[in-house]
Formats: sequence, C-alpha cells, structure tokens
Amino acid sequence: MGFDHDTLVAFSKSWGLFYLIALSIGVLIYALWPSNRKRFERAKHSILDSTDRPGK
Repeated sequence: MGFDHDTLVAFSKSWGLFYLIALSIGVLIYALWPSNRKRFERAKHSILDSTDRPGK
C-alpha cells in the first residue's frame, strides 16, 4: 500500500483541521471554566489599575 502526494495532503489537511478544532474547544473550556473566573476578572481590571504605573 503506497501513499501518493494527494493522499498525504488530504490526510494532513484533515488532521490539521481536527487539531485546530480540538485546540479551540480546549481554549474555550479553559476560558469558561468557573474556577478560572477570578483570575480573568483580576486580569481584566489590572490593566486599568493606577498603581501599576512605572516609577510608583
């Protein structure tokens, strides 16, 4: 059983698509996980915190 170029390209495209879908689902689950809420809330407000200026 030999693999030609078209078969390998089709396999690579399919694997890459499923890889990116799985990665996106993993990131979405991580971002919406209830125990990570406090961390993201702190990050959301820390950029606007006036005490984080350099030189203070």
